[in-house]
Amino acid sequence: MANGHAAAVRTLSPKQQEARLGWYLVAPAIIIIGGLIIYPIVYNVYLSFFDVSLSGDNTFTGLRNHVRVVSDPRFWNAVWTTVIYVTFSVMGTVVVGVVVALAMNREFPLRWLVRSIILLPYVAPVIATVFAWQFFFDPVNGLFVHVLVEVLGVVANRFNLIGNPRTAVIVAIVFSIWKNFPFAYLMILSRLQAVDETLYEAAELDGCNAWAKFRYVTLPELYFILGSLVLLRVIWNFNKFEEVYLITDNVRVLSIYTYLTAFTGALDLGRGATLAVIQFILLMGFILYYVKRVLKW
Repeated sequence: MANGHAAAVRTLSPKQQEARLGWYLVAPAIIIIGGLIIYPIVYNVYLSFFDVSLSGDNTFTGLRNHVRVVSDPRFWNAVWTTVIYVTFSVMGTVVVGVVVALAMNREFPLRWLVRSIILLPYVAPVIATVFAWQFFFDPVNGLFVHVLVEVLGVVANRFNLIGNPRTAVIVAIVFSIWKNFPFAYLMILSRLQAVDETLYEAAELDGCNAWAKFRYVTLPELYFILGSLVLLRVIWNFNKFEEVYLITDNVRVLSIYTYLTAFTGALDLGRGATLAVIQFILLMGFILYYVKRVLKW
């Protein structure tokens, strides 16, 4: 048997042997990806068609879960909240990242120290930063309300910025920008340092001012890094759970709404699975459109 296998291998061309070796090398990764990613997705789609019971006696319900989800106003409110949160947090993160990267690309004393300090929000533990922000916006002892009421006198009475659903989403957006802009800054700065200086010299010879050089030289050089950053941040923020859930319980983005539906109260795991499937479809639809129309890959 072994001799026959060896003979069969010898009959393969070098290119075929190389292809077979490639499959052997990637097979472990394919198995791991299939077990940890593909299988959970398929099983979640399967559960969305059932009334899931913790005892394992699942009842097939067809599209009932899907109909219940899309006909629930709370679902559409979660979708709208998610769109607002993702749009402004991603835009803010990228814009702040660009501004900081442009500033850090210039020479000034102790630049190395400032560059290191800027990374602190991104590397700091989420739980620690969240509690710090909650204390900062606390309506009784928080510095933010104290400055507005007692120091500046902008408002007459104290208010709970995190406790109000309409303003809590603003806090969540600002926190996301503050927490995640260092990643965008780092990626943009690495690209800025690779831009050929002769391009700026040629632009100066053509009479371009600072804004013109930024528009016609810097932005085109940053196009793909900015496009990739937007895509990554949309994916991450669309699925964001821990930051929003910890900083306030009044922002019902899709990830939190799915968790509350599936694992709190009546434990409706079937609807939770349906929400996860819909969330996956919405995100994949955006990715496919964005990659084709914006990144043009």
